[in-house]
Amino acid sequence: MNLYYPPDTSATAKMAAAFVEPLAAKHEVTIVCGRPSYDPSERRRWRLWQQERVNNVRVMRVGSTTYPRTQMARRVLNYLSYVALSVPRALFVPCDVVLAMTDPPFQGIVGAFVALLKRKPYVYNIRDMYPDMAVGGSIVAPGLLTRIWEQLHRWALRRATRVIVLGDDMRARIVAKGIQSGRIVTVRDGTELPLDDAAAVSVPPLPVDAEVVRAIRGEFKVVLLHAGNLGFYGAWTTLLAAARQLEGDGVGLVFVGDGAQRAQLEREAAGASNIRFLPFFPANKIPSVLAAGDIHVITVKRGLEGVVVPSKLYGILAAGRPVLAVTPPETDAASLGALRGFGVSADPDKPEAMVAGVRALLHESASLQAMAAAAKRAARDYNRRDEITRFIRTIEESALS
Repeated sequence: MNLYYPPDTSATAKMAAAFVEPLAAKHEVTIVCGRPSYDPSERRRWRLWQQERVNNVRVMRVGSTTYPRTQMARRVLNYLSYVALSVPRALFVPCDVVLAMTDPPFQGIVGAFVALLKRKPYVYNIRDMYPDMAVGGSIVAPGLLTRIWEQLHRWALRRATRVIVLGDDMRARIVAKGIQSGRIVTVRDGTELPLDDAAAVSVPPLPVDAEVVRAIRGEFKVVLLHAGNLGFYGAWTTLLAAARQLEGDGVGLVFVGDGAQRAQLEREAAGASNIRFLPFFPANKIPSVLAAGDIHVITVKRGLEGVVVPSKLYGILAAGRPVLAVTPPETDAASLGALRGFGVSADPDKPEAMVAGVRALLHESASLQAMAAAAKRAARDYNRRDEITRFIRTIEESALS
């Protein structure tokens, strides 16, 4: 159960397809989702519910509203209409196990409720953790609503046979909520590298579109690249302040993407000649986007470590690029970067720490080269094939429990 599924282009839609389609090669899988509304590549006419086959997966779409993600207030109607229609439909879908993701933000609670009514095992696949994300990102003010939401969320976690998380930082968050660690399984998004014997020795270079690279790099000598969603989770003020201090070093900070915070960031960056905002490029240009940055920036503001786990880390590793984690040290981006040697971190509350880290790297070209090599090695160890195998095994074990 998840509101989004292709042709939606949200992260949960893409990852649901990437992990569920291999599961469908061995088992009968039904997706209960809504009508496409998240920047979809195609639309669906309204029906109370409709059914289709997508790569061996039975997709059941209920007639939810389809307000675009730019209309934040009206998207609540998408959430409510999806839940109102999906719950009764899901109750009549034969199954051995119920799996829920995190769209809408309270979907984990809904999934637990459906599994309880069906008397089936429940697997909760957490992509972003709510209400922690809503409160920590200042989307919702703390109060009675969030306290009730948190209690229901903890009930859903206790109800789950297995809780699938994206990283060790998220695992720590769940354990802190009183959930036994043995019921938590870490399944990373992983890298999409070829994994034959030849690839284990040498990863082939990514195809690069020179026009895309030129659009991103411009005249900057060194490019700090943030490619991805500009949402409520980032230490954006720190990034902008540090970039202004690095202007004299020939360093440019380039944002490729969109999100709820983009307009505000553009206003705050007004007048800075070394800060640039570009839209998302087509999916087939992602390798070129990743190749364009000298150092890739991942940011999570303090208080949201383990609440949001940026999956773009693995694409960066596959591209063989160093990582600058402007995050608390507990995040996977920071801790894995230090452990595996592909990244450095900086305090998300201190622009001067980011500036010092970047300047240290600029004066140590050998360090950048070593980090790039370490990124490629780590990419092979976090390959998606192994993560999918772990995901499938978790579902199978839950169905038999």
